[in-house]
Amino acid sequence: MSFENLGLSAALLRAVAEQGYTQATPVQAQAIPAIIKGGDLMAAAQTGTGKTAGFTLPLLQRLGAAPQGNGRPRVRALILTPTRELCMQVDESVKTYGKYQPMKSFPIFGGVNINPQTAALRRGVEILVATPGRLLDHVEQRNVDLSSVEILVLDEADRMLDMGFIRDIRKILALLPKRRQNLLFSATFSEEIRALANGLLDKPVSIEVARRNTAAELVEQVVHPVDRNRKRELLSFLIGSKNWKQVLVFTRTKHGANRLAEQLETDGLSSAAIHGNKSQGARTKALADFKAGKVRILVATDIAARGLDIDQLPHVVNYELPNIPEDYVHRIGRTGRAGNEGEAMSLVCVDELKLLKDIEKVLKRDIPQVVVPGYEPDRSIRAEPIFKQRSGGQRPQRANSGSRSGKPAGDRDQQPRRQSRSGGNGGGNGGNSNSRGRAASGSRTR
Repeated sequence: MSFENLGLSAALLRAVAEQGYTQATPVQAQAIPAIIKGGDLMAAAQTGTGKTAGFTLPLLQRLGAAPQGNGRPRVRALILTPTRELCMQVDESVKTYGKYQPMKSFPIFGGVNINPQTAALRRGVEILVATPGRLLDHVEQRNVDLSSVEILVLDEADRMLDMGFIRDIRKILALLPKRRQNLLFSATFSEEIRALANGLLDKPVSIEVARRNTAAELVEQVVHPVDRNRKRELLSFLIGSKNWKQVLVFTRTKHGANRLAEQLETDGLSSAAIHGNKSQGARTKALADFKAGKVRILVATDIAARGLDIDQLPHVVNYELPNIPEDYVHRIGRTGRAGNEGEAMSLVCVDELKLLKDIEKVLKRDIPQVVVPGYEPDRSIRAEPIFKQRSGGQRPQRANSGSRSGKPAGDRDQQPRRQSRSGGNGGGNGGNSNSRGRAASGSRTR
């Protein structure tokens, strides 16, 4: 369907045309008219389907149709995202499509100095894009007033629940006017998401543009069985022999991402790691270098990569399978976006066969297995358990024993916010924490 038939203003159509878009994606074609009507919405869409524009365009349409009066701008729309990267990208989308509307938007997230955000909020913002934790920091410091919010968007709500943000979300909901429009976007309609929606949404329009947990149809998926100690060798071989120029590689832990990036550099392959312990500047630079072709391989953890918008990414490699099967769907959704074909490979050792079976249950099909000549797995090697470390010196617990916590607690990219917060500039995180482990110096520890 053409964007011109969706009820958007001339200013928005002009901005859309400048981005080279003429036809709306399925989620946009369904969501935009429904949101413009003013009702609540619950939408399930995989990444790469155009869902961000699916809510930013009608949000801008509704706010532009009833501009606020003179004086200091007040927050009229609040968009909550789980991570810093997604927060920045959503704000960029708002600015891109709203360039011909006199409306101020601003992103706030943790891991950076809070003072510039405070200054921007006090000058006035109409569209606020935020991670839950940092938003509550500003609320506690009385930097932001949410009493005028007309539209609330929960983006990637499933990820926010997985990351333990439900308490923060409930605190934020209690600060908002009861009369408002609510928009919930999620990759899946899990039971937890439906429970959240039942308490939040009022007679919502329901949109599901992809079957539950269905991987992108344009992504070719393959499993390469290999011994655990030959994974790095096989990865370097595939990248070099096939002359891949841009590869996104997933690991389970931050330490594993760092180590693999260093090893690939040793192999002569330009690489960078992106995860929650990296500073925001380092993460932004790594992503920019990857997009610009200065870095050939970006090694990422699940949380850091969630929401990454990389056009025409041809190759995604699961160097390690995720503990949570649904995360596999999100990972391979980084490729095969916007109608482009993509390839997703998983390097699977004997330890991960249970994880592979769980993923195939979610996909409701088997993933083809291809043994790369010269890298045949040694069938005599016995499986070793994949542990998730529990904090406080407790006994390790098997990661693939049915728990949904997924990532190792001792090396987790994102932990739920602690309930107590102290003042200062360094910490609040919302999206990802860079300040944990500094309690001895008096800085924030979330």
